[in-house]
Order: sequence, then C-alpha cells, then structure tokens
Amino acid sequence: MSAEDKAANTGDKIKGKAKEVAGKVTGNERLEAEGKAEQVKGDAKQAGEKVKDTFKH
Repeated sequence: MSAEDKAANTGDKIKGKAKEVAGKVTGNERLEAEGKAEQVKGDAKQAGEKVKDTFKH
C-alpha cells in the first residue's frame, strides 16, 4: 500500500468519524449515518490495498 493511499484512507476514516460525532451532537441522523458510511469506505479501501500488497509479494 502506498503512503498516499494509506493517508487517503485514513483521511476518509477521520472525516467519517468527525461527521458521525457532529451528527450525534446535533441530533442529525443523516449526518451520523454518512459519517459511519465514510468510515466503512475507508476501512474497505484499506483492506483492498492490503490484499493487493499480499498478491504483489
């Protein structure tokens, strides 16, 4: 996994967590759900990159 990909995936997870917390604080369920989805997206991308790395070596 390249450092750029790892940073982008971590960024997605951080943004997602921030949205989730903001949604909880404001009572905005849509924002909270978007945040959770972004975190899952970041995790999925990271897992995909790890699989690619495994097959490279």
